Amino acid sequence: MHNVVISGTGLYTPANSISNEELVQSFNTYVAQFNADNAETIASGEVQALTESSAAFIEKASGIKSRFVMDKDGILDPQRMAPRLPERSNDEWSVLCQMAIGAAEQALQRAGKTAADIDGVIVACSNLQRAYPAIAIEVQEALGIQGFGFDMNVACSSATFGIQAAANSVQLGQARAILMVNPEVCTGHLNFRDRDSHFIFGDAATAVVIERADTATSKHQFDVVSTKLLTKFSNNIRNNFGFLNRAAEEGIGARDKLFVQEGRKVFKDVCPMVAELIGEHLEENKLNVGDVKRFWLHQANLSMNHLIVRKLLGREATEEEAPVILDTYANTSSAGSVIAFHKYQDDLAAGSLAVLSSFGAGYSIGSVILRKR
Repeated sequence: MHNVVISGTGLYTPANSISNEELVQSFNTYVAQFNADNAETIASGEVQALTESSAAFIEKASGIKSRFVMDKDGILDPQRMAPRLPERSNDEWSVLCQMAIGAAEQALQRAGKTAADIDGVIVACSNLQRAYPAIAIEVQEALGIQGFGFDMNVACSSATFGIQAAANSVQLGQARAILMVNPEVCTGHLNFRDRDSHFIFGDAATAVVIERADTATSKHQFDVVSTKLLTKFSNNIRNNFGFLNRAAEEGIGARDKLFVQEGRKVFKDVCPMVAELIGEHLEENKLNVGDVKRFWLHQANLSMNHLIVRKLLGREATEEEAPVILDTYANTSSAGSVIAFHKYQDDLAAGSLAVLSSFGAGYSIGSVILRKR
């Protein structure tokens, strides 16, 4: 059995960013056109008029101010309101592979590793652009890594579940090091015509190198003290898009083939579950929550994060204790907590205790206790 560390993290950020104001202008243009086109049926009560959005509403509801996206023009086009990402030939790296490579190369550099040092690749994300071959095997090929690769999906918790899978392989001696990557094109499954959710997601990719402690040489090492996972089935966050859609023509293009959620129910259900899981996890490892110097939480909603940490600490957390990247990246699903980890780790002193946690559809919750070396 080997001790395991995270020795490097990486982040790929798309070149384009959309502000709340830009998103609202596009959405409200669509709303005005829809209401004008359906004026008669709206007046008769057959169709409900759409309500405009606002930048203030978005920020108050979520804490989001902007988001990075793989394609800006398609999203902001009121006639399209979806990213335009042209299909690539089978001889080109896929979009997810391209994003994963960008994050992976940075993680390898920070870890002081090359492809020859890695024995496996895990692609863990919410939405895979194809069923097979696995994106992980494509990333493995692109980077020149020998060994194995596989994809996994536990929605927004994919990264923490991926870290546990990687840590287990390294601990058991099945691999010297694993590259775990989270490419997320969340805008691809977002309904930009839904006022309650059109602002939620952005795109990004993150990567983490997990390796044996006795081989680690980087300046960015964190002991993986313990991992703990929990799932509980719920339909409150769901996406019914899949290969069987063609077998049921009546459902093609329906609202549930994109991201749908019951936001208030999710908030009520998930916050206490996350706080309870993290608290139990620390207690099981004989650790005091008051000794945790940093919480890198899933970046879905600012109020959720504030409530979770308040339940744990019994007080409001400082920005240093629970850093936020949600304002500029929006919700990037599995990548969110790792973005926070990547951007806010170098200032921690050696010996600092920290928690990386994600939560989302499933419901799925992951907790990773880390200690900086």
